[in-house]
Amino acid sequence: MNATIDAVRVAGTEQGPVAVVVLAVEGESDVLPIFIGFEEAASIARGVDAEDIGRPLTHDLLLDVVEELGGRVTRIVVDDVEDGTYIADLHVDTPRGEAVIDARPSDSLALAARTNADVEVERSVFDAGAQPAAEFDDLDEIQDVAELA
Repeated sequence: MNATIDAVRVAGTEQGPVAVVVLAVEGESDVLPIFIGFEEAASIARGVDAEDIGRPLTHDLLLDVVEELGGRVTRIVVDDVEDGTYIADLHVDTPRGEAVIDARPSDSLALAARTNADVEVERSVFDAGAQPAAEFDDLDEIQDVAELA
């Protein structure tokens, strides 16, 4: 299923604030929320906003290395969920052919946000975690809560 990064927000929980990336899936009214760390959320938001802060941070550095070695991030696939933890594959075209790399969804999404790579979600993963989009509409954007510079 084709997806896009709809938002990167902050949800209040009993344990305190938690960052969440909200994936919108083509043709679906529900969304797939993936709860992630604040640093990863900030990195995804920087990628979505195409924010250049000068020196490369970790995801910028990884992308620079991939590209310097002749590779190109083509897509990410959120393809499994195990005990509430999402699993993703990062697909990279390299001079030796396509490489598929096991990666956290948050890291994969940070790279996808910087490259406009396709984002996909397996149907079974979406069905297992889908929630109404309205539940995330009133949450604060991470850019409004965290200092991203």
